[in-house]
Formats: sequence, structure tokens, C-alpha cells
Amino acid sequence: MKQILQDLKSGMTKVEHVPSPGASTGMIASTSVCSLISAGTERMLVDFGKSNIVQKAKQQPDKVKQVLEKARTDGIMSTVHAVRTKLDIPMPLGYCNVGVIQEVGAGISGYEIGDRIVSNGKHAEVVVVPKNLCAKIPDDVDDETAVFTVIAAIALQGIRLIKPTLGETVAVSGLGLIGLIAVQLLKANGCRVIGFDYDEKKLALAASFGADTVNLSSGDDPVKAAIRFSRMRGVDAVLITASTKSNEPIHQAAAMSRKRGRIVLVGVVGTQISRSDFYEKELTFQVSCSYGPGRYDPEYEDKGHDYPFGFVRWTEQRNFEAALDMMADGRLDLKPLISHRFALDDAADAYAVISEGDPLGVVLDYPRANIGTEFSKYIEVDTKPRTTGSAACIGFIGAGNYATSILIPAFSKTGARLKSIASATGVSSAYAAKKYGAEMATTDVGLVLEDKDINSIVISTRHNSHAHFVAEGLKRGKNVFVEKPLTLNRFQLNDLVSLCTDLGNERPLLMVGFNRRYSPFVRKIMSLLGRNDQPKSIIMTVNAGELPSHHWTQDPDVGGGRIIGEACHFIDLIRHLAGSPIAGVKSFAMDSQSRDSVVINLQFENGSIGAVNYLANGNKSFPKERLEVFSDGAVLQLDNFRSLKGFGWPQFGKLSGFRQDKGQLECASAFVRAVETGNAEQLIPLSELIDVMDCCLTVAHQIGFAGSD
Repeated sequence: MKQILQDLKSGMTKVEHVPSPGASTGMIASTSVCSLISAGTERMLVDFGKSNIVQKAKQQPDKVKQVLEKARTDGIMSTVHAVRTKLDIPMPLGYCNVGVIQEVGAGISGYEIGDRIVSNGKHAEVVVVPKNLCAKIPDDVDDETAVFTVIAAIALQGIRLIKPTLGETVAVSGLGLIGLIAVQLLKANGCRVIGFDYDEKKLALAASFGADTVNLSSGDDPVKAAIRFSRMRGVDAVLITASTKSNEPIHQAAAMSRKRGRIVLVGVVGTQISRSDFYEKELTFQVSCSYGPGRYDPEYEDKGHDYPFGFVRWTEQRNFEAALDMMADGRLDLKPLISHRFALDDAADAYAVISEGDPLGVVLDYPRANIGTEFSKYIEVDTKPRTTGSAACIGFIGAGNYATSILIPAFSKTGARLKSIASATGVSSAYAAKKYGAEMATTDVGLVLEDKDINSIVISTRHNSHAHFVAEGLKRGKNVFVEKPLTLNRFQLNDLVSLCTDLGNERPLLMVGFNRRYSPFVRKIMSLLGRNDQPKSIIMTVNAGELPSHHWTQDPDVGGGRIIGEACHFIDLIRHLAGSPIAGVKSFAMDSQSRDSVVINLQFENGSIGAVNYLANGNKSFPKERLEVFSDGAVLQLDNFRSLKGFGWPQFGKLSGFRQDKGQLECASAFVRAVETGNAEQLIPLSELIDVMDCCLTVAHQIGFAGSD
């Protein structure tokens, strides 16, 4: 299928071929009929892409700070690679879509194949959206009117925050799409409306919808005009829908407001607020969040858990429905807001109009013949297999940030044949396949698992799917490399152990991506320790930093928490350095709520002891990962896998690297060599994988993290 993608490095907007997505549980797939380009939002993305690296930095000072912090801890080369990779990944554009349902995922009710729906889907021939981010279109609302639903919901949510009453006076600052829709909604609500803008055409439209207008390009004073319009009392409320870096819209809004007036920001403007402006009048100021309650809440959007109607009357989906109802009875007239129409194939021309001018509604039309068409879930990228002579033929399941920036490039460098890359949306798999020389990109994991050419799979999906895909791969006789963790709970672990036992000597290779033990720095430590059979004391301090509670890794059922999801790396590393099975573990969490700061004490059968200090309450200027090994009167200290120091070691003082090396490439290479030779000596033994996973689950249980059992 075709989809519009934005190149953040060059600013070019392209129509690319990507695999068509399918509707998974809780999702709806629809064939697009038309979509609306949001001129304001999407122009910012295009302009950002066209800017040079210095201009990009000026636009995102917070990101610059993160980059500098990463450079201090991880090194310049690693940081440059991360930034380049991030900018290299194309961005799907669009969030206003009308389509016809072609597939309904499990757990969905109230929608059927053939229904017309609006959604926040992308500019693509097929979009997949959660059930709470779409709504049915009434029969008497045509497609080109319905395509404004999401934008109308944004305006509607801003108005709901104002809470206007019949007869109140409201000012709308900025008469773009959202502002012009807001004018109509406010008039339908019985309000007197005055609008400000610089564009005469937009002002004329606002006037046709019943608003008084002020032409800012003529030098008219919006404050004086608004006060006159309010019969010298000051307006009751101001809705700011403008897009500017200036702080003036907020200052003007305060100046024209009555005492205890309300100001709501929907657009993007400077937000330096004068205390005196607000203090003397006791004004209220609020920023509106997109389409309404539920936005950015994964429980609502991703998992489809609706808020109780009696307690949250208006959600983003119910705002969609309200906007559609207003269209159905004629209170929203949206056809005059369409300034341009383009076919999907002419998207480059559409974005040129947006970049060079100031249009209103730019509608993209899709071929009607697409309705009922089954688009391919794969695309061939490179039809000529690699002739490296490698016996490893690999299929990737998952193409997220880590996979595309680290894992897939590492396997590409091994010389293995990359047959297929699968991802849910198809955009990331198509990008990775083209960049790293895979033969096919797909959205259908079944194509990877059933492909007889593929003898090895690499799993880099979200954690809750790892155990399932590992089992499916092993059952089909495929070697499996899975990113940590191996499982999320003991039921999965026990089932996997049983499966491996049943397969016996016929079991394919199984590897977990515990790359740190393959780092050259860790290998140097192992060589220095040599055959030293003295017990060791090993301390791993991880300056993990905070993660928001809504991040998917913090969800017990999806990510399993940070101990299972990330601290497993360090438990494995200490287990490797100790060279002995884990005999006991005792853990203590500092915060019983987040459980992100944990001390894990380990005992080993050979008398060694270890500690993982996994802490989220530190400072980023401190090394993120510090390893210390005490053994037989000497100490080794490794900082951030960039610098290894020895204290008391004969003929060894220091080993440094220009770039951080956590062993990802060597870890991938070891797996590929094992596939090619059939010799698994360089891989982590199954007993150690189980030992580490069992320990992680014990830790999660000890600190009371739900979902660990």
C-alpha cells in the first residue's frame, strides 16, 4: 500500500510503498477514502525536516540537553550514531482520516466491515486504529465533511474547558481551521463571538459564520476592539488557536478579559505570562489537550478501556461523535474550509502548497477502487539474496527503536542473509529492510514463522510477546535469538522449560540478548580473572534514571517492570563473572510505589557475592553503568563500557575505547556463528538463561511487583 512519510533529515515528503497492516486485538483496519492535512501541525514537521542541524537544535533545546548528557556518559560516537539513526527513521504523517472498515480485530463490538468511520489514522491507503480513536459516520454526513472531525474535536475540547454559557462573549485568537470551527461551535452554543487574524480570506469566512472580526494586518487593536464588542465589560473568555512564538496573544487575551475571565490555549504560542495581567483580574488559564479526556492515556487509547459515562461525559471518542452530530444537523458548515484537493500520488504538491502558502483544509483523495481490495501484507525490497555464503537465514519479528538502531544493523554486519523483517505498522520494517538489505518487509509475523528458508528468528517485540514467539519459533525448528527478557512470569518460564525438555537434543539454538557479557571490556575482565577460583565480590551500579509510570515497560502485563525488563542484563552479567549458579537472592525496594530503585543482593554456590544497585533517583552526570569486581586483593572498575581501570593488577592499568561498546555486535555474531557451525559453545547455556530468569522473577516477587508470578 502507499503511505505518506516525512524525512526528518531532508524535509522531503514522499509517498512510499509499505506492507499493509492488519487489525490485531482491539484494533480496526479501514481502507482510506480521504484524509485531511493539518496545515499548522504538519507544516511544522516539514519545516523542521528542512532545517539544518543547528536550526533543529534551536527548535528542541530539551533534546539538545539530552544529547549532551548522553555524549558525556556514552561518548561522542555513540551519541552521533543515535541522533543520526533517530533522524533517519521516516515519520508517518496525518491524523484526520475517513475510511471504510475492512477488518475488525478481536474484542471489538459495535463496528462491522463496510462501516464508514473517522479516525486519527495516518495518510495511508490502509490505517489501523484503536476502537476508542474512531467513530461511525452518520449516513447524512459526506466523507469530505467528516474528514474534519478530529480537528473539530480539538476545537470542541477547548470550548468545553471554557465552559461558555448562553449569551457570553468569547474571543477567538487565530482563525485557522480550528479557529473557524470554534467560531461555528461557539455560535451554535449561543455565544457572541469576535475573531482576530491577519488573513482577509479567513476573516471573511469567520464573518460568514456570524463572528465580528478584527484584521490584525491593518493595525487594528484587538484589545480595544474586543472591549468595545463586550460593551466595555471585557470578554468572558478567550480561545487562543493561533500559532506563533510570540507571547503577545496571551498578553492580549488577559488585557481584553473581564475580571475572572477564562483563557484556554489550543494553539502553539509563547507562554511567558505576566503575573500582573492575571493577578489583578484573577484570570484562569488552561492548556487544552488535543481531542479530550483519554488522549495519551494508554489504558484508554491502546487497551480500549473507556471511562465511565456517568463520571467522564466527554471523552475524545465522544467528542468525535458530538462533532459528527453537529455536522449531521447542519450546525457545522465545513465545505467552505476546503481550499485544495489532491490525489494521494500528488502528496508532494500538497505539501508544497502548505510550505509555501497558508491554505486552510487540504484534502487528500484515495482511489475508490481500493474499497474491498486486499492489500499485500508484504513488499519485496531486495529480490537478490546475499551471496555471503552464510548458512544463517534470519527473519526479524519487531522493528522498534532498539531493533532498527542497534539489533538489525548488528546482524547485518555479521554477513548473515536477512530474509524478512516484520513490524505491526509496516513503516519501520520497510525502512529497516531497505536500509540494511533485507529481502522482504511485512506486517504478518506468520510469513516469517512459516518461511522455510528462514532457519533463525530474532525477536525484538514488546516483552509480553517474547515467550509466545520463542515457543512458536522453537516448535517450527528455528533457532531463536530473543531480546531480553525471556519470559514475563513463571507460568511462561515453566512452559518454556517443558518445551525445551520435550524437544531434547533436537532443540534448535536459543539465545537471549544479554550482550554485556560479550563486550570486549567484560572479556578483558574475564581474562584477567583467569582461573582464579577465589570467591569474588561484584557490584553493579545502574544509574537508570526515571521513567514515567505510564511507559509501557512499567505495565506488569506488557513490559513486566524494569527489573524483569532491564535489570536482568546486570543479573546475567554478575552471574557470568561469578561463574557459578545463583544460590540465593534478597532484594529491597526503596519506593513501594514505583519500585524503580532496588538493591538486589546475590549469593553464588562458589561463595561469590554480588549486588545490583538499580537506581532511578540519581543524576545523569554520573556514569549510567558502573561495574566493580573485587578479587584476591585487586579491583577492576568499568565505567559505561568505555573505560576499564585496574587496581592492584600486575601489568594492567587501564583500557579505554573511543566509543561505548556493550557487546551488541559480538553477541549477534556469536549467534550467527553458532547457526553456521552448529557449535553453541559461545552461546549462553540454557541452564544459565533459566537461572537468571528465575532470579529476576524472584526479585520482582520480593519487591511486590504485580504480574511477576
